Amino acid sequence: MSNLTPASPLRDWLADSVAGQTLRGLLASEGQSEQALAPALGLPLEQLAKMSGGKFPPRLVDTLVTAVETGRVPEWLPTAPPAATVSAIEPGLGVEKGASETWTEQVTAGRFGGQTVVVTGAAAGIGRAVAARIVREGGCVVAVDVSTDGLEALAADLGEAVVPVTTDITAPTSAAAVLAAAGGRVDALANVAGVMDDDAAVHEVDDTIWERVLRINVDGPMRLMRAVVPGMLAAGGGRIVNVVSEAALRGSAAGAAYTTSKHALVGLTRSSAYQYAGTGVQVNAVAPGAVATGIHVPAGAPYGSVRTAKMRVAIPGLAMAEELAASITFLLSKDAVNINGAILPSDGGWSAA
Repeated sequence: MSNLTPASPLRDWLADSVAGQTLRGLLASEGQSEQALAPALGLPLEQLAKMSGGKFPPRLVDTLVTAVETGRVPEWLPTAPPAATVSAIEPGLGVEKGASETWTEQVTAGRFGGQTVVVTGAAAGIGRAVAARIVREGGCVVAVDVSTDGLEALAADLGEAVVPVTTDITAPTSAAAVLAAAGGRVDALANVAGVMDDDAAVHEVDDTIWERVLRINVDGPMRLMRAVVPGMLAAGGGRIVNVVSEAALRGSAAGAAYTTSKHALVGLTRSSAYQYAGTGVQVNAVAPGAVATGIHVPAGAPYGSVRTAKMRVAIPGLAMAEELAASITFLLSKDAVNINGAILPSDGGWSAA
């Protein structure tokens, strides 16, 4: 009897003879290729289906579980390619974590005890994972997002240590609302909220997308930094972490708007780190690679999306949001003493390629 469950990593499902053939057939029926799964081999099957944004059929998990239980490939599936081992995926398309490298979160009790941390984009994805880790480590989180439902769910899960603030970080009044919710004291700020572009090259950039991406990815973080720094200076210290992106380190990871916004956020990080050096205020950034968050990605622009797709085959693998939270919360904590102006790639080595 198979030990596979929806929580088993994709590599294990592909390695099973029946499940692998079923999965390949499902992919073929949806016009997908096994090669596209290379960066996701370490993801739990249920997480892959959930964060795919509809690219994988809703029946994916149930169909695979049934196939394993019965030992039969569903008759309605198209003929799948001959069963192959996971190693048949081309090495250049992704280097996933091996079984011996499975990561388990190690919570540091009391690391954020008595501290108030503002986290934007807290209703989902990386922001939610950061907020959850801070609360588990004793901190109070002012959770900021545009999603009321998402914040309510977060507060229900984490309790009174979460102060939800439903606001658009680009609105002129948002920073004041966040400070009020924090009671005027902010020990650390995590600017996580962000939006993607449509991979457009500059000759096909849409003004609406350009302006939205720059407002959310640059203007919003700047306004919150501007709001919290005076209090940090008065208190003799504080920590700010801006979440940038692999697109802040190269020109081939996204379109013109997103790449510009993340490069700008790096500039804001470094300028602020220099300006406040010696005051106790530390400003750093984390640059994620591919992360399993299900972030909305607009339909690709005809020219730019083809160009960036050619470079994404080098992605080492998809990280879980909790893995990014580990990097971010380290820099938010007092353990990051003597680190200022750093741009930390948390990308599985993508930026080293």
